[in-house]
Amino acid sequence: MELAELLTPPPGGTGAPGRTLRYGPHPSQVIDVYGPGEPRVALLHGGFWREAYDRTHLAPFAHALAGRGTTVALVEYRRVGGGGGWPATPDDVTAALRALPGTGGITLAGHSAGGHLALWAAAREDGGGRVRRTVAVAPVADLARAHALRLSAGAVAELLGGRTDALLPLADPLALPRPPAPVLLVHGTADGQVPQALSESYADRHGARLVRLPDVGHYAPFTPGTPACSWLLSELGAVPGDGSVPVSRA
Repeated sequence: MELAELLTPPPGGTGAPGRTLRYGPHPSQVIDVYGPGEPRVALLHGGFWREAYDRTHLAPFAHALAGRGTTVALVEYRRVGGGGGWPATPDDVTAALRALPGTGGITLAGHSAGGHLALWAAAREDGGGRVRRTVAVAPVADLARAHALRLSAGAVAELLGGRTDALLPLADPLALPRPPAPVLLVHGTADGQVPQALSESYADRHGARLVRLPDVGHYAPFTPGTPACSWLLSELGAVPGDGSVPVSRA
């Protein structure tokens, strides 16, 4: 299906996207675009791939980043319990990236399970060659270890439909080739949802840069008003040096 504009709400400071684009027939196959012109950041939300969690919780962050001059494409995708799972969920990410308007390079960013999907897509060079950098925040970067730990009551097994032995080699970013574009991992040391050891495993295997945010939890980097969020906004293209937090680098 061709990309089609669905909605153009009136301008304002409400945090609503400037336009919403469809890349497939399913209600979840949409992209909210914040800011004018071509997207420079494609953003994938988390929620352990489950239908209960959608893109709306990253809308304030997307609005804040657009307010700093960076146009953002906030991608929705089919999720477990709503027509998603493997391979529908990653297939949607591929389709959405290829459907993004414009031809310029993008930063592919993802949070938590969205970080997993971003790393997966980066390794496969999805996005029509437009991905110039990947930023994965608190990502489920080591899928096999996440499965062994039964994170979020077995979310990995749900994503893979119970076929973990067969699908882990295809779904785990740790098992895939090193992405051709640079990868930045960001992980709070106080993250109680996704252990930072998963990012450390990925950094060790693939030589990615890892930034640790001291005493920062799972959600703070995407919560406007927090120092961690101000730092991430700057990292993703906002005014350099605006609102930094101390970091330690691997």
